[in-house]
Amino acid sequence: MATDVRTEISDGVAVLTLSNPERRNAMNLEMSGKLIAALDAVTADDGVGAIVLTGEDPAFCAGGDLGELADADPDRLRNVYAGFLAVADCPLPTVAAVNGAAVGAGLNLALAADLRLAGPRAKFDARFLPLGLHPGGGYTWMAHRVLGPQGAAAVTLFGEVLDAEEAARIGLVHRVADDVVTAAVELAGRAAAAPRDLVRATKATMRLTAGMTSQADAVEVEVRAQAASVHSTEFRERLAALQQKISKSGR
Repeated sequence: MATDVRTEISDGVAVLTLSNPERRNAMNLEMSGKLIAALDAVTADDGVGAIVLTGEDPAFCAGGDLGELADADPDRLRNVYAGFLAVADCPLPTVAAVNGAAVGAGLNLALAADLRLAGPRAKFDARFLPLGLHPGGGYTWMAHRVLGPQGAAAVTLFGEVLDAEEAARIGLVHRVADDVVTAAVELAGRAAAAPRDLVRATKATMRLTAGMTSQADAVEVEVRAQAASVHSTEFRERLAALQQKISKSGR
């Protein structure tokens, strides 16, 4: 079956579905390239305000293509990484709807998103060390950032495989949803409903302030951005609508 990344756009939300179910949506060079192209297209579309990533059943993404990895050099590895690194670098909000197994590179893909939701059949498995493979693509940094040192060690060094409920308990996913794609689209829709440039600016600010050690430094970044938003057309229109609503309701 052909490798593809399908794109569906509705109400400002783009759903990107990795599709090669016979290979459980493995992240090979072709899949990586198509994911980058799909992300570039929806990011360039002014009508898209948020992105959902998922896999065609039965898996989310069952890791890298072991055949390609067998003789990979650093340049080839970087090309495979490029798909989920494009997710990590995406300026729009991203939600991973993990509908099945997220293994190795598939776990990287989930970690690269801003937010993760898990379906009932989700499974999270680093699986690098049992294969004799060193983690790559910034996995160790992402795992430590999301899970903390102990959680990252449990999953990476000690090979703990997490189901949906356990992933939620330790903070790898935001929550579990029976219909994970629908839940992800609903969340993404809230981001897409806000002014697009404001959402992009806020995400950029969150990335910047995450590395700061002083609240005062964060205040200086935010005060300039907030002052600019106060003078935006979107803020003035939404403020006027809110004031009119309050006036009509009497409170």
